[in-house]
Amino acid sequence: MKFARVIFETDESRRRIQTGRAAHRKEYEGWIGGLAAAGKLVGGEALETERTAPATVRTTADGTPTVTDGPAHTGEETLGGWFVVDVADREGAVEPARSLPTPETVEIRPILESA
Repeated sequence: MKFARVIFETDESRRRIQTGRAAHRKEYEGWIGGLAAAGKLVGGEALETERTAPATVRTTADGTPTVTDGPAHTGEETLGGWFVVDVADREGAVEPARSLPTPETVEIRPILESA
């Protein structure tokens, strides 16, 4: 089964990234490298979160799109990246997220497979 793991940065993780980028990257790459070495990593990307603000497009019920600068959802947590894993079951997607060595939030969702 394929699952998306969506990474949300927090105020704490952003502080840690900014004060120790090399150490943070090493911890994160070691963690994700373990998934890749186990043959479970399908793909993913980190998102630019420091220099360029995201744009959000919302379409109203009448079909009119509105574009705003900034994330779709505001608050402490912001979308930092995503990756896809191919594992046996939900627990196989959840368990490695418990060992993420950096202070982000990980949301895990099954990927809809076409019938």
